Amino acid sequence: MSWFKMWKQRARGRQVRGDYRRWNKAKWWRSVALLSFGLIVAWFLVSTILFAWFARDLPQPDKVVRREGFATRLYDRSGKLLYDIYGDQRRIPVELGDVPEYVKQAAVAIEDKDFYKHQGFDPKGITRAMVAIIFRGKLQGGSTLTQQLVKNVLLTSERSLGRKVKEFMLAVQIEKKFSKDQILQMYLNEAPYGGTAWGIGTAAEVYFKKPVSQLTLLEGAILAGMPQRPSVYTPYGANPTAYVDRTKAVLRRMREDKYITREQEEQALKDLPNVKFSPVEQGILAPHFVFYVREQLDNMFGEKLVEQGGLQVTTTLDLELQEKAQGIVAEEIEKAQQFHITNGASLVVDAINGEILAMVGSKNYFDRDYEGQVNVVLSKRQPGSAIKPVTYVTALRRGFSPASMLMDSETEFPGVDENTPYKPVNYDGKYHGPVQLRWALASSLNLPAVKLLALVGVKEMLKVASDMGFTTLDSSSESVRRYGLSLTLGGGEVRLLDMAVAYSAFANGGIKVEPVAILKVTDSKGKELFKQRSVKGRRVLSEGESFLVNHMLSDNSARLLTFGENSLINIRGRSVAVKTGTTNDRRDNWTVGWTADTVVGTWVGNNDNSPMKQVASGVTGAAPIWRRILMEVLKNRPDKEFAPPSDVEAILVDSVSGYPEHDGFASRTDYFLKGTVPAGRDPIHRMVDVCKSSGKLATSLDVAKGDAEKKEFFFFKESDPLTGGGVNKWQEGIDKWLAEQSDSRYHPPTEECDQNEDLVVVITDPLDKAKIDANDVEVKVRVTANDDTEWVKIYMDGQEKEKLTSSPYKTTLTLTTGAHVLKARARIRNGQERDSSEVRIGVKAEWNANPSPNPSVSPSPSPSP
Repeated sequence: MSWFKMWKQRARGRQVRGDYRRWNKAKWWRSVALLSFGLIVAWFLVSTILFAWFARDLPQPDKVVRREGFATRLYDRSGKLLYDIYGDQRRIPVELGDVPEYVKQAAVAIEDKDFYKHQGFDPKGITRAMVAIIFRGKLQGGSTLTQQLVKNVLLTSERSLGRKVKEFMLAVQIEKKFSKDQILQMYLNEAPYGGTAWGIGTAAEVYFKKPVSQLTLLEGAILAGMPQRPSVYTPYGANPTAYVDRTKAVLRRMREDKYITREQEEQALKDLPNVKFSPVEQGILAPHFVFYVREQLDNMFGEKLVEQGGLQVTTTLDLELQEKAQGIVAEEIEKAQQFHITNGASLVVDAINGEILAMVGSKNYFDRDYEGQVNVVLSKRQPGSAIKPVTYVTALRRGFSPASMLMDSETEFPGVDENTPYKPVNYDGKYHGPVQLRWALASSLNLPAVKLLALVGVKEMLKVASDMGFTTLDSSSESVRRYGLSLTLGGGEVRLLDMAVAYSAFANGGIKVEPVAILKVTDSKGKELFKQRSVKGRRVLSEGESFLVNHMLSDNSARLLTFGENSLINIRGRSVAVKTGTTNDRRDNWTVGWTADTVVGTWVGNNDNSPMKQVASGVTGAAPIWRRILMEVLKNRPDKEFAPPSDVEAILVDSVSGYPEHDGFASRTDYFLKGTVPAGRDPIHRMVDVCKSSGKLATSLDVAKGDAEKKEFFFFKESDPLTGGGVNKWQEGIDKWLAEQSDSRYHPPTEECDQNEDLVVVITDPLDKAKIDANDVEVKVRVTANDDTEWVKIYMDGQEKEKLTSSPYKTTLTLTTGAHVLKARARIRNGQERDSSEVRIGVKAEWNANPSPNPSVSPSPSPSP
């Protein structure tokens, strides 16, 4: 075949293959088109069916008008009404023409910037919501103003895909039926603004006591931000400054959308800190507690259901106790004005189940001239020494005991800033020398507490604090570095609520309880929506650890150093543990105390954080409030003692060193966790052999020759675990304190007596003036010499009886009944000889210097060796 034919044949093959590929590609596109058409038809049919299904029970869009809701009511634990959240459903309808332009613009800018462009829904918002449903399995917002109007008026607050579909359909219908201005007017009249304020007209009256037409740009921006979370952004809520950041966001959006200029925004921001709200109406009992509960209800059920759902809420509050506590706080703060104390707060918590029985967040929630709405129970303040029990319980689990001793002496510690040392001082400005932990804690001494924290570690103490319930403290490396050793004196901020709940673990034997404010919630038809169940708490302390802290802080004798015998924190006839605290700058003053089942915590100070005057360690300011409230709690209640559990034991201890008692020194009984009683010789308090002549340390030679006596001394030594470089700042402080003491016991001898004799001979058995009940008498001799001993001779009544040439030097002599005199003589290799002292004994008789031929025998106990 010629090359030309071959070429034609190949060309024809390529054409056939090309035709086939073109045909195959066209077939593929036809399939895609048919499939797409089928999917579109299916989607249309499904959508039609779904819309028909959801539309079967849709309300009429004409009903987008005000509807009466039901009040949610809060009751105390005995059924007394505290607050009607919906109140009397105050609504002041307004015409859009009466609403200032910038008020309308603020609402549109922050809630729905494309309100005048869309047809009732935002495609971008719907897309975001669908992505959230598909990929995160949760419904998401993104509602337009029209959809919010539908949700507020025509639908329930149920969170479901069905409700969102209905909301979309109704929004589209309303957009077709009403103009944008009509929809905006309805929205402004139906939006929630917190509490009983529904609608912009009511909000203007409630918050600013003026008609809506007189609202300023800043006031309009504040109100525009509220409907998103009215219970949070209302200045009358638990966080009265939450509206600030929200208002800034509204102003920023208004400027970005060209409704206001940058100059207008900056002027409004400048005026924001000075805005004044009208005082909240006083038809509310226990307001701080009510708003605390309100926030929990919003999180549990959503704001709309809380504000319109007619819920019936039974709380943990004891209204009678609450009102007495509120009155006590107000009265005592009035008395304390001379100390520049302007506010106080108190909390009563059931230590067994965490139920809040009383919550006084300030002296007067309704005070027009004071930030009374700030709930100090929930505010972060420095606790001063009130935090020390956490340090001490951390030490207990590290092997310390209430009897462990530390030196309260001037000490320099490394500071958080390495160039600035930390030099804590006690509240009274004095140093008290050796103190056991029982006295150091109960009398609130600062130096021992700082030393103790240094020994157990800041990180470990923070971990215990966090476990117990201090939510503002964590054991991160940053926290350890930031707080340093000042943590045990109140360097970290805490909440009164957390302290009361955390110290419940001391009261109840080591169990952490969560704060409980709500017992039961039912809907408007009586259906139970929530009921507080008995929840078993988590053990964070052992029973023994809790008991030891309780025992120390309820020991009035251990408080005498600081508080005296009859202080306000001494509740006679009652088992009450209590700890006070005052910050170094006198800005915060605390008293927190508990029985076996109830914790009462109190704080006084100033909301502006200005210092108080002449506040005496928790006794002047907080203690009177604490005492009076606790006495109300204890009325008609029997006393419950802090009983020692099985993991502690009582031991007689030396009253200074805390070691088991010895040598007849003064002692007392204290408790220890089992396994932590110190063993071995007491290194602090002991008897020491000293020479009679010089008072220096006696050697065995001095003792052997009888030139020694025992005297009582103290040895105070501490190692510095922090400074390093061979420097011991702790001992430097101890030595400085010791140098100021006149008691000779604080100055034990350090030098030995002079040794002038090379040979000492002592009869060690029998003892001088001993009565021997047998005729066979064993004689023992001890020789102390600087050379080898050649022999030892034993003499009886002046006659040699035995010669001994090897150690041990002892023998048995048979003696007649009556009085005898023993003596020994020794010779060493250098030729030196020496006699022992005489030992006088009575064999089967008392020794008598002038024995009769027939001495009488009378029984008597043998002398101690």
